[in-house]
Amino acid sequence: MIMSSSMMNPEIKRALAQYLPGFMTPERNSLFDRIIANRTRYITVVLEDIYQSHNASAVLRTCDCFGVQDVHIIENRYEYNLNPEVTMGSSNWLSVHRYNSAQNNTSGCLGDLKKAGYRIVATTPHANDTLLTGFDVTKGKFALVFGTEKEGLSDLALSMADEFVKIPMYGFTESFNISVSAALSLFHLSEKMRKSELQWHLSEDEMLDVKLNWMRYSIRNSALIEKNFLEKVEKSSKRNIK
Repeated sequence: MIMSSSMMNPEIKRALAQYLPGFMTPERNSLFDRIIANRTRYITVVLEDIYQSHNASAVLRTCDCFGVQDVHIIENRYEYNLNPEVTMGSSNWLSVHRYNSAQNNTSGCLGDLKKAGYRIVATTPHANDTLLTGFDVTKGKFALVFGTEKEGLSDLALSMADEFVKIPMYGFTESFNISVSAALSLFHLSEKMRKSELQWHLSEDEMLDVKLNWMRYSIRNSALIEKNFLEKVEKSSKRNIK
């Protein structure tokens, strides 16, 4: 079993990150470096009980396209199912966090995000809502929470929200499809974030962890390669101690 990056000695982790690119093409490694430079955790996305797999999968694809690294999936009544034809492999490049172990997983997910310093932003019409175009991205990192296709967000999610945002609409239809809502929201807010002076990039350690996961996915027999590398490091360390 391969040790997770978060539990690995920082020096060994950096050495592994320098070792694994030898099993990829230089072009692939350069692509990873270019993409990871635009990844962010300043914005994150939460999906609560999305029962249509193609909609949830489309949101994951949108997150990858706009450089949003983390997606949090709350499964209270409905289990999230991946639709490969829609995601187009995008879930392999994201950090997907699933909440499905409690009777009500909404409080656990949103509570964890609050502890991590995120503003909980409910994407739904509300008495005290703000239009998407007027949302202030500079007040701190935030989690955009999207609800089910029919009912919207649960009462618990709404009660835990710090802010409310809605997309302006001028037609007869009162709501957008969730995948469309996510795409419009992420395009607008990520552009505002990137044009600001905010420190929205991943930290050096975060980049290292994310890139290691990308390389593990991309390299054939990566688990065996990593296992052999760690065994060599361990043997070398024991020789040095003697």
